Amino acid sequence: MSFELILVIVTAVTGVIAYVDRLVWRPKREKALATEKEPILIEYARSLFPVFLVVLILRSFVIEPFRIPSGSMYPTLEIGDFIAVSKFSYGIKLPVTQTKIIPVGEPERGDVVVFSYPKDPEVDYIKRIVGLPGDKISYIGRVVFVNDKPIGQQVKGVYLGNDSGAVMNGADLVSETMDNGHRYDILLDMDKISRDMDTITVPEGHYFVMGDNRDHSNDSRFWGFVPERNLKGKAFGIWMNWDNGIHLNRLGKGIE
Repeated sequence: MSFELILVIVTAVTGVIAYVDRLVWRPKREKALATEKEPILIEYARSLFPVFLVVLILRSFVIEPFRIPSGSMYPTLEIGDFIAVSKFSYGIKLPVTQTKIIPVGEPERGDVVVFSYPKDPEVDYIKRIVGLPGDKISYIGRVVFVNDKPIGQQVKGVYLGNDSGAVMNGADLVSETMDNGHRYDILLDMDKISRDMDTITVPEGHYFVMGDNRDHSNDSRFWGFVPERNLKGKAFGIWMNWDNGIHLNRLGKGIE
């Protein structure tokens, strides 16, 4: 059972208890000849319901925190980053069912997104959108081709990471620029065999995603496309990093 479903159930139960108490149980206690003590269950339900409701609204419709557990998004995101995700960037969705009720915006190439892993929806992944519905995508010699055009690459030097990121020291630090002008850095590990991929077409209602740590990422090249309904939101900032201690230089950093 997902945390979101548990939160919905707890909010609903405490809300019903608080509502029934206000309409039925409280008037009966007030009419009782002797002072009747309020049941502890009702006291807790009435006190906690507003808290659960606010958390549910914020987490479902506004912003949700996530923690980066792996190195598949180096150098953009590091292990231990705590990121903020906008839940309304791609439309307002109902919690649990993820049914879109208010369209707001659409994903763009280059967006860093959090989504439910298609092979196991209970697991959250974070990757970068490379292909939109209808795009033709191929990956040859560590270069991504979108609609037969290569994404521009420029080598910036050698990557030098800290703490957990040190495992990627020596990888090529490369800047990529998409045709919409979106620019970001990736890592290429020349000691690994490139996972080339023939041209495929992204189906309607789906997206092709890749990790920025190209040779160390489990992404659409291996398991396929991300359905639109699986998208949870767009990652836009880092609010904390804990990797063998707090890294102050990561706090408040935007996500390109």
